[in-house]
Amino acid sequence: MSYSRRLVFTAACLDILAFGITATALGSLLPSLIARFGLDNAAAGSLFPILNVAVLGGSLVFGPVVDRYGYRILLAVCMALVILGLAGIASAPSLALLAPALACIGFGGGAVNGATSALVADVSEQGDTALGLSILGVFFGIGAFGMPLLLGLLLRRFSYGPVTAAIGIALLLPLVFGLVIRYPPPKHAQGFPIRRGLALLRDPALVLLGLCLFFESGMEAATGGWTATYVQGELGVRPDRALFFVAAFWAGMLLGRIAFGTLGRRLSAATALYATLGVAFCAALGMLGGRTPLLVGAASALLGLGFAAVFPLVLAFGGDRYPALSGTVFGMLFAMGMVGGISFPWLTGILGDAVGLRASFLLVPISVAGEALVFTAARRALARRPAGPAPEPGSHVAAL
Repeated sequence: MSYSRRLVFTAACLDILAFGITATALGSLLPSLIARFGLDNAAAGSLFPILNVAVLGGSLVFGPVVDRYGYRILLAVCMALVILGLAGIASAPSLALLAPALACIGFGGGAVNGATSALVADVSEQGDTALGLSILGVFFGIGAFGMPLLLGLLLRRFSYGPVTAAIGIALLLPLVFGLVIRYPPPKHAQGFPIRRGLALLRDPALVLLGLCLFFESGMEAATGGWTATYVQGELGVRPDRALFFVAAFWAGMLLGRIAFGTLGRRLSAATALYATLGVAFCAALGMLGGRTPLLVGAASALLGLGFAAVFPLVLAFGGDRYPALSGTVFGMLFAMGMVGGISFPWLTGILGDAVGLRASFLLVPISVAGEALVFTAARRALARRPAGPAPEPGSHVAAL
């Protein structure tokens, strides 16, 4: 082995930490951007498709690239794009110039998000994929939780521009670290198997898993993106304090990933997923019906907790099914997920203008129920026709 698993895993965690920061940047900065550029809810909601279409592009590109060429160059280039995008947000003098900055963050972040997950799957021991992805998700949660918390503290004294620029400078650390370590070699250095990659689209199990992530990514993006604006408009919370409600959502997800890393081996994968979706459904109803900041804050944290296990488990099912094409599989799953990430925040903004943000949040409990139904169908498809070698006893396909 010409690389260190520990160093590679550390690099992946640093990169996903950076993605966690940037994934919540728009939602955390949205009240400041609304105030600066005089946006209504529909116009503010239109910023999310710019970001998320770019994330979708990065999610589509990274899989074949890392399977064919490896991880180093892609991760370095995409981290540089994220840093460039943060600098653009910090200094954009007009709404028109904000769009390219969001596109840089989205494309770079989408590729980093998918590539780090595929990287962890590649270096994890058999049966430990979900555990490794859950730990990776903890670092995503630290970044996602830290961004609104940091902004909530600093925006009392500084404008968002200098704070955002400083965060971009700090992200030079994972970029440099990734350039000096060795990564696993490409799995298909002699050429990418295009036919096998395209055949993934005909696997109903993978399509259903991707549909699970469609709902999941959409709900996470809508909740993380609109919670601060929601509590300001519906509960009269001050803008700087509204960011703490976003932080509560990501803190709940962070704690959920930590708990899953500890308890995940004691539960079957299906049981863990259904249990967390049940928590998410109840929490979504709490956010929808809550009339006090305390109740909505608690519901926001529980909603993050309920969402915590979905991505690690669904990705682990896909990775276990096609280990030789993990990058491409993850790219397909993330791409389907990002269609939800694109549409849900935009739809929330449209509905918010039409019927109010409280009513628009009905999307979340409805989508949780839809995700549970789709996962039930995915379980049956996974059990009916294994795609690769017989699942190992510790794998998540076997645990169904």
